[in-house]
Amino acid sequence: MSSPIRTPLLLAAAVLLPTAPATSGAQPRSPMAASAPATAAAAVPPRAIRRDIPMTNAIRRAMAAGSRDSTGRPAARYWQLRTDYDIDVSLDPGSARLTGTARITVHNTSPDPLREIGLRLHPNHFIGTAPHSAPWTPAEVTDGIAIARMSVNGAAVNIASNAAPNAVAADGARAIQNAQAAAANAAAGNTLLNGRSTNARVRLATPVAPGATAQLEIAWSHKLPGGPGTGHRMTQRWADTLFQPTQWFPRVAMYDDLRGWDTELYLGPSEFYNAFGRYEVRIDVPAGWIVSGTGLLQNPQQVLTAKARAQLAKTTQRDEITTIVGPDEVGPGQSTATSATGRLTWHFVAENVNDFAWATAKQYVWQTTRATIPGKGVVPVHMVYLPGRAGLYAKAGPVSRHALEFYSTLWFPYQFPQLTLQDGPSAGMEYPMVINSNVGAADHETGHMWWPMVVANNETWYGWMDEGFNQYMNILSDAHAEGKPAVLDGLGQSYGRTANNEAEPPMMWNANYAGPQFYGFTTYSKTPLMLSALGGIVGDSAVQRAHREFGTAWMFKHPSPWDWMFFMQRALGRDLGWFWHAWLFGNESVDHRVATVVTQGIRTRVTVAQDGQMPAPIVLDVKFAATGPAIRPMKNAVMLDATTARVTVPVDVWFDGRRQHTVELVFGGRRIEMVTLDAQGRFPDRVPADNRWPR
Repeated sequence: MSSPIRTPLLLAAAVLLPTAPATSGAQPRSPMAASAPATAAAAVPPRAIRRDIPMTNAIRRAMAAGSRDSTGRPAARYWQLRTDYDIDVSLDPGSARLTGTARITVHNTSPDPLREIGLRLHPNHFIGTAPHSAPWTPAEVTDGIAIARMSVNGAAVNIASNAAPNAVAADGARAIQNAQAAAANAAAGNTLLNGRSTNARVRLATPVAPGATAQLEIAWSHKLPGGPGTGHRMTQRWADTLFQPTQWFPRVAMYDDLRGWDTELYLGPSEFYNAFGRYEVRIDVPAGWIVSGTGLLQNPQQVLTAKARAQLAKTTQRDEITTIVGPDEVGPGQSTATSATGRLTWHFVAENVNDFAWATAKQYVWQTTRATIPGKGVVPVHMVYLPGRAGLYAKAGPVSRHALEFYSTLWFPYQFPQLTLQDGPSAGMEYPMVINSNVGAADHETGHMWWPMVVANNETWYGWMDEGFNQYMNILSDAHAEGKPAVLDGLGQSYGRTANNEAEPPMMWNANYAGPQFYGFTTYSKTPLMLSALGGIVGDSAVQRAHREFGTAWMFKHPSPWDWMFFMQRALGRDLGWFWHAWLFGNESVDHRVATVVTQGIRTRVTVAQDGQMPAPIVLDVKFAATGPAIRPMKNAVMLDATTARVTVPVDVWFDGRRQHTVELVFGGRRIEMVTLDAQGRFPDRVPADNRWPR
């Protein structure tokens, strides 16, 4: 989804150096002592710092089964279901209704017999009785998804629970409950349960054995909601001439080694958790309408004009924008091929993807450019948009090209054969090979082709693993596009202004229930702050190198947060349990300050206090006078320039619960003019003004 904030930040951070233990405790005051009393933190009780990674029942279960382990890599017994889709769908613009048939092959690669199959019926989000997460407001109330028939391996499914009730409001809700209860009490056979929910399931008469497959066939229809709605995906058409279907087909829910079937409702803001598979989709629309979507078009000879096919062949030959269908080419024989029936079927195939989205309009302009992917070659970048919105797409192609090329270098090569930008009411959303975006969110949405379209986390629970990672890398991409170094300084420190708010859920809280006040912050904004802090400990380049290795290890798989934590700390060679606990499982801050500075001869003792619950390394920038005795080296210091040293004390000095630590500076007789704690602003602090001596 498009980013609610875009925050600039910096790439350089000192790598922590080993240091001998330093003395601690308050020091005698002198004329050079800082004004803050050394005993300011005395009334605060000792800290209890947790240094291990909290483990929930879900990850313990998976580790016990051998599908996950503490390496953070896919374990020897890792598995994931595969679902393949073969879909025929037809659009009636007048009624705004999709009618389709899906044949879904479920490959049970798990060690478990599947006694039911979870279903995602997302169009039911638009039923008036469906729960929504504020402020996501559907564009219009519809009848939801109407299932005409369903079968499993040829055996019919009782679909009574999908029937729309005759009554409305509370009576309608009770009617739905009664239908579900009746279905649940059915004596035998395949039965659809919760058919009016976004989270349904099919109870099976015969379980799907491990290693076996099952084929569901579902015939359905639903109305695409018009606008305006509030929130992405809440509006899927403009009148009856542009349609942008998303979450538009009945989908098999995710089944994994952590929790079994994913039973989360679709509430609006939180996104998705899907299995990978092959999609073969045939889309029937009026002739003259352009269709774009996930995958590669299989039948250009049948749906495109000769001119359009000739222009399309030029796409991979140059960076310049090529127009496939212009604003004046409208209707059969101009924008598309002709048809005796007045309709055309566009055939797309996508391999190894976790979703499928498409768009169609009566008068789309279709343009292309290309991106050159390191180690892979050229891929086309398509744009389809309304003629009156050309200004929003004038730079969208180059922005997407830069994103594809930059992220391919930063992480791993772009894995798909094309990318398409689609115009429509949702202007900030991502799907495999498709971004519903103009230039505004083009970089961000393109970044999602890495997370979660290849490294596929559970977005519903842990949106920070795709949206948050994306926010971080957008900072790097924006800076690169401008030819500037990325600025990551200040971000980690800024969390101090948010931390300790009782309304803020931890990042490991289920994002579906984070609440409107903090959903955007927890899902999008906090991860760059966390990675800024991590860069302040190990260096930004090390963070990015480890993250690159993590992404490569989990391509086309489904890592959990524990996999990321275990992998990163191994790749970085650090025990970071204390860091993950503070950032991911809590909402605390460091709140550090320079308490006192005392000079006696050539020795200066700087006492640092940490008043918050989150520990952090001590990083002191020491500024010397321009002239004086030579500056002698210290073991745990590096010179930033001729008169500035950076002294680093590892975080473990706090692990005994203390709240003050004294750092002894011995650089010779050169006068110290200034001491700054956390000059790069990497660690959460409510009052940065007390981080400097003299005040």
